Amino acid sequence: MTDTTEPYIALAGVRKAFRIGGETMPIFSGLDLSIPRGDFVAMMGPSGSGKSTLLNMLGGIDRPDAGEIRIGRSRLEQMGEAARAAWRAHSMGIVFQFYNLLPMLNAAENIELPLLLKPLGRRERRARVDTVMELVGLAGRQRQFPSSMSGGQQQRVGIARAIVADADLILCDEPTGDLDRKSANDILEMLSFLNRELGKTVIMVTHDPEAAAYARRTLTLNKGEFTEETSR
Repeated sequence: MTDTTEPYIALAGVRKAFRIGGETMPIFSGLDLSIPRGDFVAMMGPSGSGKSTLLNMLGGIDRPDAGEIRIGRSRLEQMGEAARAAWRAHSMGIVFQFYNLLPMLNAAENIELPLLLKPLGRRERRARVDTVMELVGLAGRQRQFPSSMSGGQQQRVGIARAIVADADLILCDEPTGDLDRKSANDILEMLSFLNRELGKTVIMVTHDPEAAAYARRTLTLNKGEFTEETSR
């Protein structure tokens, strides 16, 4: 159940523009957004509408030119690069479209990477890895390398890596864009489980209406503005 008393994520007056070929291209010109803790939000919209830029700002990768971005008690726009990197390591996980697994590491080692930034011993790290691998349906595949796994299995590794540090926020960038329909639905069911049963706040950028249907809300971005909202 979502907590509607106070927004977990709040954007106020966010402005962002990029310089391209000597010209300034505005992306957001005063964007506001409110998301309660425990929500599952799909963000849709045409290419160039600002979806990826917004996801990068929510992940502390990009900074706004103006405005406020608050996630929990953290004000991301006030943080320097090192502080934002530390915040990302402890507060959020990212699931990518093309998995972003390191091919020279096996599944367990890929999942373990975020834990190397925490003061944990090897035994505790491996225990956490084993737990999340069982959670995502990959028990017993610790030593398997990405090259021998299907796309759906690799994305499960990506999800396990995103949640192994027990972050409250999961950002998903087209998490099913490279998968067949059955594998995509399996991944979406897993994200729904993490949201529904574990209380994770999930924000998913997608072009796929069938994927968006798994979310509690769908927000449509167009030319840097939210033009439509659908709740379920």
